[in-house]
Amino acid sequence: MAYKTEQEQFWAGDFGDSYSDRNDSESLLFSKVAMWSKMLRSANNVTSVLELGCNIGLNLVALKKLQPALSLKGYEINRKAAKRAEKQGVADIVTGSILEKISNDKFDLTFTAGVLIHINPEFLHCVYDNLVENSRRYVLVAEYYNPSPTVITYRGEQDKLFKRDFAGDLTERYGMKLVDYGFLYKRDNWAPQDDITWFLLEK
Repeated sequence: MAYKTEQEQFWAGDFGDSYSDRNDSESLLFSKVAMWSKMLRSANNVTSVLELGCNIGLNLVALKKLQPALSLKGYEINRKAAKRAEKQGVADIVTGSILEKISNDKFDLTFTAGVLIHINPEFLHCVYDNLVENSRRYVLVAEYYNPSPTVITYRGEQDKLFKRDFAGDLTERYGMKLVDYGFLYKRDNWAPQDDITWFLLEK
């Protein structure tokens, strides 16, 4: 597969493999179930969900545990992670880059979780387009927040982690409305997650 950016190559390769191994745990899955119960409290009548950058599928598994009737689909650039996501048996998994235009299927909710922060900023609009165009109603982004764009060293790597106001971009570019938002804290006593700020937006 030909990639447009060094970040795609990075996550499709060995580093992406190692990330998948580090993030495969029962405790993390428990935290994700708790996370989704909070993030979807203001979303109504969601029956289908699309995740861009699903890795090994833990978000999709968590969603299925909360609502077994959900129809789920995920896109993942790392082949090994995509195969592991497929083995979860809860979603239709596609291996490919989310910078490319994806099929125009419509879902009640589309989302990213810890993915936009790793996209080359010059190509963010490609992922934004996929999120919005494939959503019937809701878009959710759960990412590292910063009021202005900034680059952070990530595990000793440069140009691999970018923080910004992703929800602000979506509201300004596509006229989306803010429905709900919140913060997930790594020191939470019950269900710790990374320090993630999430935003639920509506078309």
